[in-house]
Amino acid sequence: MDVSIIFQIAAVGLITAIINQLLKKSDKDEIATLVTLAGLVIVLIMIINMIGQLFDTLKTVFGMF
Repeated sequence: MDVSIIFQIAAVGLITAIINQLLKKSDKDEIATLVTLAGLVIVLIMIINMIGQLFDTLKTVFGMF
């Protein structure tokens, strides 16, 4: 695991924030909320994959099945 995942999460957050602000300025608040939720789901999927890798590594280290 390296620092690139932090940059990926920051990039998703930045892009989501920019799109959110653009949609709010054009009076599309509902779509802006959906974009924010989509960005959150993307980041959560990234984190869940990392946690899965962590558990696989722990199983390997401790010799569990």
